[in-house]
Amino acid sequence: MDLLLRIIKFGLTGLLGMAIDFGATWLFKEKVKVNKYIANAIGFTLAVTNNYLINRVWTFQSTNTHWGTEFSKFLIVSLIGLGLNTFIIYLFHQRKNGTNFYVAKCFAILIVFVWNFLANMLFTFR
Repeated sequence: MDLLLRIIKFGLTGLLGMAIDFGATWLFKEKVKVNKYIANAIGFTLAVTNNYLINRVWTFQSTNTHWGTEFSKFLIVSLIGLGLNTFIIYLFHQRKNGTNFYVAKCFAILIVFVWNFLANMLFTFR
């Protein structure tokens, strides 16, 4: 049951992170008029930072005093997840007879969720 609860907490944290990412990206792109790629990077950075803090305290209850190293690990896992997400969308949308982009994205999100959870549980917050 503890594993299932952690998965649920991780998923809820991810949903909040997604809202922060989209919200900050929209705010900086549309209202502050920052370049769309910079706005996207700001949204991603704010979401990763938020997700790290919530997962550290709530999901994994980490007591690691080396939080800078721990955050670096979390960031590496997140960046690998971003790369996997992009690769999976490319593979299924571009290479596999044009699978619908959003179907490919849903598949990528599912795979990357599993990657992020396991990598963070076994590498970042162990």
